[in-house]
Amino acid sequence: MDHSSSTQTVPAVSSVPRHIAIIMDGNGRWATKRFMPRFAGHAKGVEAVRGMVEACVDRGVEYLTLFAFSSENWRRPADEVSLLMRLFVTALEREVAKMHANDIRLKVVGDLSRFDPKLQAMIASAERRTAGNRRLTLTICANYGGRWDIMQAVQKMIVANPGKSDFSEDELAGNLSMAYAPEPDLFIRTGGEERVSNFLLWQLAYTEFYFTETYWPDFDAQALDLAIASYRQRERRFGRTSEQLIEQKKAS
Repeated sequence: MDHSSSTQTVPAVSSVPRHIAIIMDGNGRWATKRFMPRFAGHAKGVEAVRGMVEACVDRGVEYLTLFAFSSENWRRPADEVSLLMRLFVTALEREVAKMHANDIRLKVVGDLSRFDPKLQAMIASAERRTAGNRRLTLTICANYGGRWDIMQAVQKMIVANPGKSDFSEDELAGNLSMAYAPEPDLFIRTGGEERVSNFLLWQLAYTEFYFTETYWPDFDAQALDLAIASYRQRERRFGRTSEQLIEQKKAS
């Protein structure tokens, strides 16, 4: 398991992000701009996910994490939430066999207890079916919140260690819902907003941020390449100085 925290150790840096996390924003606005119902934007957004998975596989990205439905999204109109749930079921029905054939592992993280039992069973089945796949790990964050994630990790630690009060960062990190993945190298948010919206709060501590006006349905392989090009321009110091990085490069 790779749950070492970047506040404790310095992870290896490569020209292609090992782990990309994306807030897929702007589906509704994409549709409204085209005088279409918001749901049409969400449906188009699912197609964009398919293209993004393919683009990440082609570029050697190992982990792709997508924020599909936040714990705050229940506040949306009931009919929109219902349509989103139906879209989730349809996507699972259509895509899991293809993912498995392409050696892609699917993980769904979040408080899944609020979902319909049929959807919970489909998620569990899809995770089991793809568990041995290694080409890319696709994580869908559904009914997820960063604060929820930290709290459930704290509760797990306390239950597993009765009477103990002195915990380390690594112990907490090992109980987060994505303890199986390294921390994201690159965080992308589409749709013009510039905030993290309670997404992976612990894991984004040293992640490079990239914001774009492009709505999610239009975010394609070319747009991903622009984000990766921006990432390559960054100097990832993890608390060190530029001079230390230069010395390290000389030594290697």
